Amino acid sequence: TIECDSGKDISRHSYFRSEEEILLPPGRQFEVVASLQTGPDIHVIQLKEVKPPIVLLQPVSLTSNATKAISDKSKSTQPKPTTLVLNPKPKPQHSTFIPNIPSNTRWENNGVIVAGGNGSGDAENQLEYPYDVYVDDDQTLYISDYGNNRIMEWKADSKSGQVVAGGHGRGTQECQLNTPRGVILDKEMDALIICDAGNGRVTRWSRQNRTSGETIINNVNCWGLMMDNQRFLYVTDQVAVRRYGTEEKNGIVVAGENSGGDGLNQLDRPDLIFVDRDYSVYVSEYYNHRVMKWAKGAKEGIIVAGGRGEGNALTQLSNPTGVFVDQLETVYVVDFGNNRVMRWCKGATEGSIIIGGKHLCGPRGLSFDHYGNMYVVDCCNYRVLRFSIKK
Repeated sequence: TIECDSGKDISRHSYFRSEEEILLPPGRQFEVVASLQTGPDIHVIQLKEVKPPIVLLQPVSLTSNATKAISDKSKSTQPKPTTLVLNPKPKPQHSTFIPNIPSNTRWENNGVIVAGGNGSGDAENQLEYPYDVYVDDDQTLYISDYGNNRIMEWKADSKSGQVVAGGHGRGTQECQLNTPRGVILDKEMDALIICDAGNGRVTRWSRQNRTSGETIINNVNCWGLMMDNQRFLYVTDQVAVRRYGTEEKNGIVVAGENSGGDGLNQLDRPDLIFVDRDYSVYVSEYYNHRVMKWAKGAKEGIIVAGGRGEGNALTQLSNPTGVFVDQLETVYVVDFGNNRVMRWCKGATEGSIIIGGKHLCGPRGLSFDHYGNMYVVDCCNYRVLRFSIKK
């Protein structure tokens, strides 16, 4: 049974006239109220509609052409066709889902272990100094298991993961990785793209063929990477971020320059990065203790978090690593040196602590799922935690 406010009764249109049937709009969320097992493999589930903490789908509206057609129809005795256009030219899909999170959103104080948490080791239920995490649409996690020289795939609610790249010891062969850091999923190619940091290269591993990868970029001191909706790949180097087109071996600098420093036109050991829908690049700078935003085509960046020296005040960061930006341009940053995750709203001069230090030890990567739940790589506790939105 379903208890809801948004459903429409369509029983009179159904082939099964004796049943009550409803049509539900997309993007609705439900919670399980009760579950009764009436026989082997037969369950009766009672659902209740709940208001989602974030907007999952925007309402569909008529285009201007459709509105004009309706207006013309009211003025004429000869009906004119009305055209409803839904996403006439859909944009290419961004490699990372960017949620719309209200600025007052709060998360549970205690995270749930969703990967690892069984001590340091190389078993399938263990991690060793994990670095980054990518969350797929179905909440499958792809984790760069830095200390084990491998990438782990961890299905939702699973007690263990499986190796999908590397895992054959540290080395330079095509079947090996060396201290991998950033990892993303190229959905169009159905492949993982990995910062194979210790080998100074970026590699691509098909999810269908998990035995070896191919080198797509060489001679790069990479920590983080990201792909935009045009399939341009952004990769960090020692003092810059470069953008690569498909099959390009030499990228162009989109953030930083040839010499490192703390100027607005410089970077110093960029760590993980984020690229938004406007192709602005957000860079967490490990040594400059700040997050910089570089708009597309800009010659210098602006400070959007930290930048006031190393420290633990709300205006400061200490060796930031993971960074994520939502649709409101709110910056979420892993403050590695302070064992916390901070939120900096657009234009803010100080941040707020959303996950405190007692829950984390050496956090690194950060990501979100479609529901706004936060995933944090708790590196020195050898695990990944999920912090759910408070209802």
